Amino acid sequence: MTQALLDEIPDLPKVLLHDHLDGGLRPQTVLELCDAVGHELPAGDADALATWFRDAADSGSLPRYLETFDHTIAAMQTPEALARVAREAVLDLAADGVVYAEQRWAPEQHLQRGMSLPETVEAVQAGIDAGVREAAQEGRTIRVGQLVTAMRHTDRWIEIAELAVAYRDAGVAGFDIAGPEDGFAPDRHAEVWRFLAEQNFPTTIHAGEAAGLDSIAQAVHLGQADRLGHGVRIMEDVLLSEHDRTATLGPLANWVRDHQIALEVCPVSNLQTDAAPGVTSIADHPITRLKELDFAVTLNTDNRLMSRTSMSHEMRLLVSEAGWTIDDLADVTLTAAWSAFVHHDERRALVDDLILPGYQKVEGALR
Repeated sequence: MTQALLDEIPDLPKVLLHDHLDGGLRPQTVLELCDAVGHELPAGDADALATWFRDAADSGSLPRYLETFDHTIAAMQTPEALARVAREAVLDLAADGVVYAEQRWAPEQHLQRGMSLPETVEAVQAGIDAGVREAAQEGRTIRVGQLVTAMRHTDRWIEIAELAVAYRDAGVAGFDIAGPEDGFAPDRHAEVWRFLAEQNFPTTIHAGEAAGLDSIAQAVHLGQADRLGHGVRIMEDVLLSEHDRTATLGPLANWVRDHQIALEVCPVSNLQTDAAPGVTSIADHPITRLKELDFAVTLNTDNRLMSRTSMSHEMRLLVSEAGWTIDDLADVTLTAAWSAFVHHDERRALVDDLILPGYQKVEGALR
């Protein structure tokens, strides 16, 4: 049954909430776009470059991990390049069975060759629209929204939040902050969260990856985050009994679970960045325990290029190494759909029209 499920995973409908646009480029695209602007890369062909990205991300060196983004961002400094990367991302996700995705990226990082902030958002949306149309022509249904991200350390939070809200009816689904989590907490610019709340604008915050419970607490209380980017370190507020594996939740863990604040968990990436300290395998990754404890767990890729991953790959690892069943995969997919930054009726249609029929089809094939 396990092998049969592994074979069927590509056909399962998938929902992806945490995927960085600048972390998911095709290696050949990086080569071509960097060559066009004269940016030197550490490898000269697509296969070697893909291996370099993965090895750098796996190196255990934060500077080397961050260097990978220097190269992808350098490739994404013109409207044409942004549109191409966005279009290809949509096509790659659709080919992997993703029916709904949110692509997060930081417009402020794409101004080196003269684009304005609005021009960057419009270029990405043009690429998304083209990708959705092309996927439809290939018989694949996918919906993709932008998550506009502010970089924590550059202090342009309010400017980027205003940009996100300005494009809420033109492709932008929500707001995020990313970058160095430790030392750049949400209270750095408390006015941003007041503004977003007044605008009734969806928010996800990277928290519980590079920093612990204080970061998560600020994200959910001050930032009023609808979702947590990663969030796996909420396990630091869960006491597991060594005797019988029962769990006692602390006050913050109870708050996150009681309010079903979705955790955007990225297992492969978490192993690379040590987001779950001491965990060295998918089998031991806290995603399984968090799901068993009824947290609102979703499954994500984070950076498909750096982690050499996909939604199908993440699912296969959980099935083969952590013993997940098709019911587990359905659970995280439905949780992600109900946590998507679209209106309730649109979530309902996503579930009823695409996810449930897709899983029922695969379940029938497994019988």
